[in-house]
Amino acid sequence: MTRLRAGAALLTACAVVAFAVTACAPVYNPRTTYQPAGSTPLPAGDTTSAATQAVLGALASAGLQATVSATPYRPPEGPLLSAAPRTVLQVTMPDDPTHGFIVIYALDSPNAALAAANDHATWVAAPVGKINFPPGTRFELRTLGSNVILFNWLPGSSPDARNDRIGPALETVGEGVAVPS
Repeated sequence: MTRLRAGAALLTACAVVAFAVTACAPVYNPRTTYQPAGSTPLPAGDTTSAATQAVLGALASAGLQATVSATPYRPPEGPLLSAAPRTVLQVTMPDDPTHGFIVIYALDSPNAALAAANDHATWVAAPVGKINFPPGTRFELRTLGSNVILFNWLPGSSPDARNDRIGPALETVGEGVAVPS
């Protein structure tokens, strides 16, 4: 009988711990929904030109070159960013042409950009967003006027060392938005 009570107590303790761990996970309640499947956001055109120049300048200061990407690229993104027009830049890395993408989103206003960046940060930290990135992924999420700048990378995952220099170079552009861990 004592073993049965000890087993029940252990099972109860495990259930309480499991509940406490899941209760501590960030809750993500989207304010908007995703675009219909298969839809593609429009190019941003001139609405990201100032942010693009600021990003290119910051990269150049770090000895990096980038151009508007000819390669289609779409990172995992929260719902507010998923519909936003965007410009995609790619840092020139001859040893790794599959990395180095920086996305600049065009929103309607600085307040909309900040709201979208905060929404994305919350989405990334929540289980629904976190599953899209390998453990250890780092995020550079910034706002500049009505634009959101996004770059994510897994340190040491690229054969080209320049990939790990992109995030720190972007820290000089706009205002940072923290992604909870």
